[in-house]
Amino acid sequence: MFLDQVVLVTGASRGIGRAIALQFGQLGAKVGVNYLRNGEAAQVVATEIEQAGGKAITLQGDVSNADTAVHLVDQMLSTWGRIDCLVNNAGITKDTLLVRMSEEAWDEVLNTNLKSIYNCTKAVLRPMFKARQGSIINIASVVGIMGNAGQANYAAAKAGVIAFTKSIAREAAPRNIRINAVAPGFIASDMTNELPQEVISRYLDNIPLKRLGQPEDVAKAVTFLASPDAAYITGQTLIVDGGLVMY
Repeated sequence: MFLDQVVLVTGASRGIGRAIALQFGQLGAKVGVNYLRNGEAAQVVATEIEQAGGKAITLQGDVSNADTAVHLVDQMLSTWGRIDCLVNNAGITKDTLLVRMSEEAWDEVLNTNLKSIYNCTKAVLRPMFKARQGSIINIASVVGIMGNAGQANYAAAKAGVIAFTKSIAREAAPRNIRINAVAPGFIASDMTNELPQEVISRYLDNIPLKRLGQPEDVAKAVTFLASPDAAYITGQTLIVDGGLVMY
């Protein structure tokens, strides 16, 4: 499906980003595997992509920095000459109640989860505009829709991702560039592994499908939105949450 297509995935060394990168690779894409610190894990992802029949390069860099985002895009273009799809996945949490939340924790989460999407999207739109084609998928969260106690910074960032997606979708559509978001619910990952079992059980009580999602559930939603099957879909947020949020 993505044979010879070029895809950049940020935060791709673990969790949801890893699953997204691998899914694209298994479908024949050339994948840029961005990571911040864990180069060994990123290289494992790249190796698995190549073993599955795709191609991959690893790209170290903090995408909350605008110059770094431009550099990553330039590396992709110099390697493969184009970028067909950008997946803005890089994200962190710094959870605590607002009265205890430091300004540093607020800024770090907003920079990593929201400013990075501004940086990477802006950097990639120029070559996409020139090519008059492309797809961008932003990883949001159901927390950006429903809120969550102790995650004011994360919720604010992810709500911003959804609004950003709608706005840029309107700007980019005349150049045949589609911008969508995927909003995962509670997905089994390093983040959920840190939660106490009683907290997970409480969430499961509110999930109609009665299970946590898997990173692959999100990855398949992302590749659908990037595919020709979604050619008439833009400005949308696809919720992947087992039914937790319904409206």
